Amino acid sequence: MASTWRKGLGGLLAAGVLGGAAFLFFTAPNRHDPSTWAGLGEPDLENGRNVFFTGGCASCHAPADASGDARLILSGGAPIHSDFGTFHPPNISSSPSAGIGAWTLAEFGDAMTRGVGRNGEHLYPSFPYTSYSRMTPKDINDLYGFMLSLPASEAVAPAHELPFPFNVRRSLGGWKFLYFSEEPIAELADASDLVKRGQYLVEGAGHCGECHTPRNIIGGPKLASWLGGGPNPEGEGMIPNITPGSRSMGSWGEGDIVSYLQTGFTPDYDSVGGTMVSVQKNMAELPNADIEAMAAYLKAIPAVE
Repeated sequence: MASTWRKGLGGLLAAGVLGGAAFLFFTAPNRHDPSTWAGLGEPDLENGRNVFFTGGCASCHAPADASGDARLILSGGAPIHSDFGTFHPPNISSSPSAGIGAWTLAEFGDAMTRGVGRNGEHLYPSFPYTSYSRMTPKDINDLYGFMLSLPASEAVAPAHELPFPFNVRRSLGGWKFLYFSEEPIAELADASDLVKRGQYLVEGAGHCGECHTPRNIIGGPKLASWLGGGPNPEGEGMIPNITPGSRSMGSWGEGDIVSYLQTGFTPDYDSVGGTMVSVQKNMAELPNADIEAMAAYLKAIPAVE
């Protein structure tokens, strides 16, 4: 009997060790191979500026009341309130001490596209690396070059305010295992080059799905309702459906979407509101060709009723 008991206990301990090892393996931060960021050459700052505005960097990382050139001082933005706690966007200015000025391109690229911090820690997906993961190394290189050309700030943002268990970063490895992907989301057979460009922008740097796609109880996106709208992740109001099945935008043509992103006015002469105000300001900075590509993609994706 004692021998059987010892064998059973030994089996449980062995299973626990194996389970713990599997947990550590599957939840470990996963960087890119360093070769990903090698040989990219001098950054194209004009393209980097376009990527910067597509990605909406200033919307989260500039002070909430910033306008004009002050939007380019990325000292840390307004807190982001969520069901999981409050996130404080950090300083990502060119400051070597308080910002990202001393980071390498690899460190910046791994943060942007893998959600891995400079010290090897998981980053919270309040930072939309789950979309930025689809960006090319060239765009990351160009973006980093442009951001290093912006003013430095020595401001230090507060730490995130998260209750247990959300303050355990290692658990994010399990979340990434379930929801992190670098693959395109919408399946668009025989898409034109214009639509493919739009897909890259909307699903990648533009990270439209971060707000316009509903989420489950642990914050995972419900991709079957991609861009179909849902509760505001910050807890107030609803984010609209922007697929062809939308009751409000479904009847818009590509030209209507382009005009809205450029001017902030709908076809009915209503104006942009809420958190979309900042997004529209960013979109208005982009080349017309990119705005037209995003509009073409939004009319090509499956409708969510």
